[in-house]
Amino acid sequence: MPDDLERMWADLLPIGRTAGGGYRRQPWTGAETEMREWFGEQARARGLRLVGDGVGNTVAWWDAGAGPGVLSGSHLDSVVDGGAYDGPLGVVSALAALDRLRAEGFEPVRPLGVGFFVEEEGSRFGRACLGSRLATGSLAWSEARGLRDDDGVRLGDLVPGLEADRSRVLGGVAAFVELHVEQGRGLVHLDAPVGLASGIWPHGRWRLRFTGRADHAGSTRMEDRADPMLTFASTALAADEQARLHGARATVGRVAAAPGVTNAIPGSVTAWLDARAGSADVLDALVGAVLAQAEGRAARDGTRVEVEAESVSGPVTFDAGLAGLLADGRPLLASQAGHDAGVLAAAGIPTAMLLVRNPSGVSHAPEESAEAEDCRHGVAALTETLRRLAGPGWQP
Repeated sequence: MPDDLERMWADLLPIGRTAGGGYRRQPWTGAETEMREWFGEQARARGLRLVGDGVGNTVAWWDAGAGPGVLSGSHLDSVVDGGAYDGPLGVVSALAALDRLRAEGFEPVRPLGVGFFVEEEGSRFGRACLGSRLATGSLAWSEARGLRDDDGVRLGDLVPGLEADRSRVLGGVAAFVELHVEQGRGLVHLDAPVGLASGIWPHGRWRLRFTGRADHAGSTRMEDRADPMLTFASTALAADEQARLHGARATVGRVAAAPGVTNAIPGSVTAWLDARAGSADVLDALVGAVLAQAEGRAARDGTRVEVEAESVSGPVTFDAGLAGLLADGRPLLASQAGHDAGVLAAAGIPTAMLLVRNPSGVSHAPEESAEAEDCRHGVAALTETLRRLAGPGWQP
């Protein structure tokens, strides 16, 4: 890694790290707060102007040139026991790219910003890209303020909100570029250190609540049960089957049974389905087939199923003009993961994404990785991208 990136990376590596090597940087907790404080220190050390909003989205501006600016960055939060690179790599790379431009004497014709959005992963309040959705207005604060985490903490009691300053971090942004570690092995197979994202698959999260009748695990005959765990298990298998049939993705990664004791049949089971597909039609077909199988099994089990869509994002195609400007022979890949870049693109902000090779292909887990040399290539690509977008040759 370049020296400046290496120093910043060394600062961040210990923050929120668990004994198992993963990271717990959930929003508005000690580790994530420390990450945000670190960002503020980095911005002040560079003489950048910090701008934040009522939920914590933050941009540090290099106030050069005039007119609408170019923004780069990512997020600082993580999933529970996630990897080191998802999010923070994009933030430190943007700071390193800005440092390079300054060291080269580059004089932007428009402002350059480095920033981060809060609660990108949705690991605390269940809404992926919560900060960028609020900043763009695709999610209303009146709806978000009532969200509660697993401990019952209400979002509106943690942060002031965005009723008065929604546009503070995105007002006057002409383009957004997010650098991100690849969350798969596409670049490994292509033998390329850096790629360009063409767009993002449509995806969503659905909360499924299966209800039945709590009873004794020993004295209740199998034929007398109304066990929601069986309905859930059948639904999880249906999700796997339908994803394979549709060439898509479906995952049940979170389950809660109540009362949650070993010697009792549960009265209810709540599970969260994550589904992704190459088109909205395929996604609808996938989820519809899973729910139909769930309802059919519930009828046989004597249970009930309730479904709530917690967050659903349509397909995103990144700005073709930016893609043409930044291509430079880099491979073009579709992303199956959601990103703040997708939210900004859907809101009409010209957006591009650079992807850095991940040799393990693993993400949202401690094994997520990126080689130092590939990170150098990533910073170089982002530096050149910002030079083009903030220079006189590109017009918003």
